[in-house]
Amino acid sequence: MATLQPEQAAFLLQAMLPTLENEQRITRRVIDAVPADKGEYRPDPVSMSALDLAWHIAAADNMFLCAIASGTFDYSGVPRPESMRTSADVSRWYAQNVPANLARVSKLSGDQLAKVIDFRGVYQLPAVVFLQFSLGHVIHHRGQLSAYLRPMGAKVPAIYGESYDSKQARQAAQAQ
Repeated sequence: MATLQPEQAAFLLQAMLPTLENEQRITRRVIDAVPADKGEYRPDPVSMSALDLAWHIAAADNMFLCAIASGTFDYSGVPRPESMRTSADVSRWYAQNVPANLARVSKLSGDQLAKVIDFRGVYQLPAVVFLQFSLGHVIHHRGQLSAYLRPMGAKVPAIYGESYDSKQARQAAQAQ
């Protein structure tokens, strides 16, 4: 990969910020859609539970932002705290941590954003490039979680436009 110049890295961040903020809102909607009493739902015995998957999404999104902000990855992991028993708990944690860490990233200099950081010895990329890496990771797992919703009896929120469920809710509201 050619060297990313600081001004290019700063441009990439500014171009991505609106998308990242929007994706965080969508992620919260999907996590919020998991019913409090269905956190242990899993479509297959080898699948993560809905609650564990929601936590993985939240913790990984936060981990990538922290790594970009600090210039290094912390691989110690963040196990789901015992106090986090429902999707609402995960959503609150996500709302408190992820936007705050995106704000930290938004204040980085071009030099900090262009600094190459190592991810598990597999990828050595400029810090800002990990925003796209993180986005793909979150969208992938959020898609998994959204596929859990109907089988567990929940409604699928609007993600990239109306879902069937959000359309039904809109039509019901208009009929009243």
